[in-house]
Amino acid sequence: MPRVWDRFITAKDRAVYEASGYGARTGFGARPAVIVVDVNYAFTGDRDMPILESVKTWRNSCGEAGWAAIPPTQRLLAAARKQHIPVFFSTGIDSRPDGFDRGGWAHKNNRSKEDLSVVRVQATARGNDIVHEIAPQPHEFLIQKIKPSVFHGTPLLGYLIDLGIDTLIVTGTTTSGCVRATVLDAFSQNYKITIVEECTFDRFESSHAINLFDMHCKYCDVLPLDEVTAYLASVERGLYDGKIAFPAVPELALT
Repeated sequence: MPRVWDRFITAKDRAVYEASGYGARTGFGARPAVIVVDVNYAFTGDRDMPILESVKTWRNSCGEAGWAAIPPTQRLLAAARKQHIPVFFSTGIDSRPDGFDRGGWAHKNNRSKEDLSVVRVQATARGNDIVHEIAPQPHEFLIQKIKPSVFHGTPLLGYLIDLGIDTLIVTGTTTSGCVRATVLDAFSQNYKITIVEECTFDRFESSHAINLFDMHCKYCDVLPLDEVTAYLASVERGLYDGKIAFPAVPELALT
C-alpha cells in the first residue's frame, strides 16, 4: 500500500529500516480514547484556501491541508461517539498581553507577537477556537495547553488513568510539532498509540511525511482511517458510561 512518506525515503533509508527491524506493529488495546490536537482556526485559517494566502492572516495556518483533514476527522469522531469512546481536544491558551507566557514560542518566528486571540472569523471565533465542523460536544474534554505536548502541564494523564485508557488514537496538527510531542509523551507512558494518517496535517509536506515515517518506525502505528474506524466499531460500547455522561443520541457530525 502506498504511504505518504514513500517519495521522501531514499533506497538506503529503506534498507536500513528493513534491516534494523523498525516499524513492527504495536496494535490496539481494549480501552481507547481519541485525542484531537490543536485543530483550531489558528492552524487552519478561517476558511479553505491555499496556505500562502491563509498565512497572510493566520501565520500558523496549514491552509488547504488542514481543511482536507476535517471530513475524515468528522468520520473518526462519529465512530468514537457511536461507541461512547472518550474524545479529548487540545488548543492553545490566550497569551498574556505582555507576551511573557509565550516562552520559547517567541524565539523562532518573527511574527510571534501577533495576537491569536483576536476576532477574525466572527464574534465568537478566535484563533484558539476549535474548528466548528468538529467542535467538542458538552461531555467531551477540552485541554488548554501552552507547550507542544497535550500532556505538558495539563490534567490529561490523570484523566486517562482515571478512565483506564490503554490506547490513544491521535489526530490533528502539526504532525512535526504538537502531534509528535504528544505521541512521544504518550509513548513514554507506555500507551499503545495510533496516528490516523488522513486526520493529521502539517504546513510543510516534507515534515508531515518524514515525521509520520519516523513515528511509525519507532513510537506508534500510522494507519488509514478505515482501519481505525473498524477498530473503534469493535470496541465494547459503554465501557466508560459510569464515568462520563454520554448523550443518549450522539451528534455524529457537525455541518
